[in-house]
Amino acid sequence: MNQNEYIWLGVWVAVIAAAFLFLWRRGHLTRLANYIAETREELRKCTWPTRDELKGSTVVVMISIAILAVFTIGVDRVLFEVIKFMLKG
Repeated sequence: MNQNEYIWLGVWVAVIAAAFLFLWRRGHLTRLANYIAETREELRKCTWPTRDELKGSTVVVMISIAILAVFTIGVDRVLFEVIKFMLKG
């Protein structure tokens, strides 16, 4: 690394240190730590789906997507034919 890169590295380290100090003095880091701790606690209370429930839900979503795709293609085809007929007439 040349001299200029070291200067920029020093500037960025100083900026990050100043931002960290500012956030720490304002109490933002403490609030962030509390938020993370409370989020982890709430996630421990959650009931997570079993592997079989997850597989079943995935199948339902895939079938729903397929039905929606067929519907969208069908409506698109019908509208295309209607517009094509209207432009010819």
